[in-house]
Amino acid sequence: MRKLGVTVGVGGALAANILNKSGGGRMRCLSVSPIVCTSFSFSTTSRRSIIRRQPHDEWPLLKTNTVVVNDYKSSSSYCTSTTAASVVVEYSNHNLRDAAKLLDIRVGRIVKAWRHEEAESLYVEEVDVGEGAPRIICSGLVNYIPLDQLEDRKVVVLANLKPRNMRGVKSCGMLLAASDASHHRVELLVPPQISLPGDRVWFGDLPTGTADATLPLPAPATPNQIQKKKIWELVQPHLVTDASCTAMLGDHIMQTSAGSVVCKSLKNANIS
Repeated sequence: MRKLGVTVGVGGALAANILNKSGGGRMRCLSVSPIVCTSFSFSTTSRRSIIRRQPHDEWPLLKTNTVVVNDYKSSSSYCTSTTAASVVVEYSNHNLRDAAKLLDIRVGRIVKAWRHEEAESLYVEEVDVGEGAPRIICSGLVNYIPLDQLEDRKVVVLANLKPRNMRGVKSCGMLLAASDASHHRVELLVPPQISLPGDRVWFGDLPTGTADATLPLPAPATPNQIQKKKIWELVQPHLVTDASCTAMLGDHIMQTSAGSVVCKSLKNANIS
């Protein structure tokens, strides 16, 4: 029995579903909750898939190993739901990168850092991300990085998350770091040293200085859109370092206009 993974969006939430092949080349949605799906035709020789989404959605929900086809016209019936925002099937690493472009990832510089007074595992940092005034960001790095190694350090910041209250401190962003499988070792991502605070970080196919590296980036999504569409939750599981400690999204290099983003020594590590 052949199974294909499906992503279903319901008001920005995700549900894990399974497609089960039945006779006549038809596929039927199974175990879909909290929505109800009907069967739809799907050619086993087709390289494209079907997506059904509400007109007001600005972007479909994206996931690696999926391809998105908007407003697909076909004589086939399709998966329907009273509340489904989207159904996505099949593989496309390119669409995952499109989702990542909506993340506002920037170069930052830690201006000042100190221990959180109410949380033993947290640092509080003032981080310059090119906005004129530094942001306050809380990071759970106390057990991994000495305090004296943080100040005046260049970092990579995810800047369009919704602010969170971290034990009385409003945290406006997240420092990105690599960690090993056991989470015993954690290293902050390192942008090129000539990068400036506020420089945008993106994922490219080709090295910096090529045509691919100079393509304009779309405006990042708002924090509310990032939360509603679960963009970070979709992208983050596919962020890793490779064998040379370079940060990657699938086959795409994390980079700035000045070069690649790396970590110090963690190879084939997760990034979050």
